[in-house]
Formats: sequence, structure tokens, C-alpha cells
Amino acid sequence: MTTPPRLALVIGSTRPDRFADKPADWLLERGAGRDDLTLERLDLRDFDLPFYESPQTTDPRVLAWREAIGGYDGFLFVVAEYNHAMTGVLKNALDQATAEWRRKPFSAFGYGSVGGARAVENLRTAAIELQMVPSKFSAHLGGSDLFRVHPFGGNGPMSDIAEAVGPSVDAMFEDLAWWATTLRDARTVAAAA
Repeated sequence: MTTPPRLALVIGSTRPDRFADKPADWLLERGAGRDDLTLERLDLRDFDLPFYESPQTTDPRVLAWREAIGGYDGFLFVVAEYNHAMTGVLKNALDQATAEWRRKPFSAFGYGSVGGARAVENLRTAAIELQMVPSKFSAHLGGSDLFRVHPFGGNGPMSDIAEAVGPSVDAMFEDLAWWATTLRDARTVAAAA
């Protein structure tokens, strides 16, 4: 058996009172039970990224970000929807790198009034332009399920909505693991040629 691909769970919000940590922790817990991937937290709060200026930047903060994402085989983004789009900090983080994203798969766990669907679609458009490979599958937390677990609603545990959202998460993990392994192997062959 090959080594499982290494995936980053990128938390795409930096708000002090963000909800993102709750689904991120739940996704990490679900991912830990799988043998076809490894999933590690990558929090944008840990990177003081400047506003994007140039792909030729020598800013050490941007270089640290590129180094951090470069070693992953794929990405799962936790996407909050702000005004029908992904957060500005996530878009800025995407723009700060190019080669580190290229030919790597991604998916998203979106949350918001319509499950973050508009933000996830916004992410997909930007990521495809960066030559990332989109997974067909994503997971969405919205409507009554969101209010069951969000602090503005019932603030219940994520396990309260696992039956509703879990199958989408499992399909997303399975697809990401397949694509991450396949593309990692293809990148290895291409680099050796």
C-alpha cells in the first residue's frame, strides 16, 4: 500500500469570533479515522499575510506560506460565506502562491445561509485558475442544520448534524484521497522525466 496523501485543512476565516473552528475540529476528527489520507490543520490566523502585490515577492511572510502549503498533496478548505463570496483573507492566501497549488486537488466544507454554496463556487473559480483540480464533492452546512450547531442558534455539537452532513463529508474525503494519490504519483513521474 502506498503512503496516504497528506492533505491540509485550510481554515479560511480569521475573525476572532469565527465559527470555522467547530466544523474544522469535527472534520479533523472524522479524517483521523481514515487510513487513505492524513489531514492536518493549516490556519490562516498563523500567517500574517500582506495584501497580494506580486508573484516575485521576497516577503518572508509570503515565502513561509508558500513553504507551508507546498508539501501538501491536496487541500480541504473550510469556507465561510461573506456577502456571497469566500472571505478576503482566503482569496488573498490563494493569490500568494502559484506553483504550490498547481496540479493538486481541493474540495471545500462551506457554511452559511445556503451552506456556503456561493462562496464554495467562488473558491472553485479561483482555484481552477490556479490549475488546481476540483473534486466534484463538497459538503455544505446551512439552514436548520447550521442553526442547530452555530452559537447563534442551538450551539449543539457537530455530532447533532453528522447524519445529515456526514455522507457528503465521507464522499468528499474519498474523492480527495483518490485524486491526491493519483496526482501525487503523476507529479512524481513528470518530475523524473
